[in-house]
Amino acid sequence: MSISIDHAEHSVWGQVCDGWHLVKREEMSVIQERVPSGSAEIMHYHERARQFFYVLEGEGTMSFEDHEVILHKGQGLEIQPMIKHQFKNNSSADVHFLVISVPSTRGDRINL
Repeated sequence: MSISIDHAEHSVWGQVCDGWHLVKREEMSVIQERVPSGSAEIMHYHERARQFFYVLEGEGTMSFEDHEVILHKGQGLEIQPMIKHQFKNNSSADVHFLVISVPSTRGDRINL
């Protein structure tokens, strides 16, 4: 059975950001997210989950403790467990991306 953001479970985070759960299982999650211009998540890390962020549209910035990586449409970045990170949108337009987590990050996020 196919899935899209039109009928996937939807959540709002950070008051203005959207997430659509395309796959929501204990062993893996796939979320399509939208982050408006000027918005960001809180710096955090995961003890178990390995994540892959892939930009579908727009431009996003992944911040680490000592550097930042700008991701453009069609680019992705893997983040290993225990690595402090923060996704931000410093651009002038919305950024749409996938975040794939193995295993799921449920109960595995440590905010800093």
